[in-house]
Amino acid sequence: MALILNIDTATTTGSVSLSRDGQVIQTLVNEKQQDHAATMIVFVQQILKEQGIVPAQLDAVAVSAGPGSYTGLRVGVATAKGLCYAWSKPLLAISTLQMMAQGLISEVKNEQALYCPMLDARRQEVFMGLYDARLQEIMPPQAMILEPNSLDEQLAAHQIYFFGDGSPKWQVMISSHKNAIFAEYVISAAHMAPLSAQAYEKKLFVDLAYFSPFYLKPFYSPQKP
Repeated sequence: MALILNIDTATTTGSVSLSRDGQVIQTLVNEKQQDHAATMIVFVQQILKEQGIVPAQLDAVAVSAGPGSYTGLRVGVATAKGLCYAWSKPLLAISTLQMMAQGLISEVKNEQALYCPMLDARRQEVFMGLYDARLQEIMPPQAMILEPNSLDEQLAAHQIYFFGDGSPKWQVMISSHKNAIFAEYVISAAHMAPLSAQAYEKKLFVDLAYFSPFYLKPFYSPQKP
């Protein structure tokens, strides 16, 4: 009976979700990225109060660990770490791309297709991964510079759902491909629930002192002249 607090701030939409044994109890969402640092703790307090839960009853805290926005990931991980330190709870790190795939798979329920979450990494680059309907990894999470033939082999063999805020620029390149489906998707910490429950059962906890987000590529900040 694992009671887990799930936190996602990897993109412009941030959310907190409370789940028990992989089933969502309540979710709160913030759509302004600049407010994530202020709203996540407020959301945590609100959910616990509304559900009549005290921190001691929680079994773990899970965080969407990347890839995604550098600033957003730092906010989410710092928040989750702080709560774990304060409450003496273990931390679970869930891949943002896998979380997204889990969310769309549960909505679409197409067991023959593949699922390709894409997060915008600026210019023609995206953070992406490729999964089957059982969340088995077909292509590992990576930063990919998109070209029209980037996924020719996979598209020739499978119907693929593309989604996430990086998918529109891919759609411009291959919108006419018969096996490419572009799906509407709203990211949510609620989609972490089955994954965090599985991770808790397997005791896949990360070290609070040393864990850092999965950025996939180094942060670059141009120097001012």
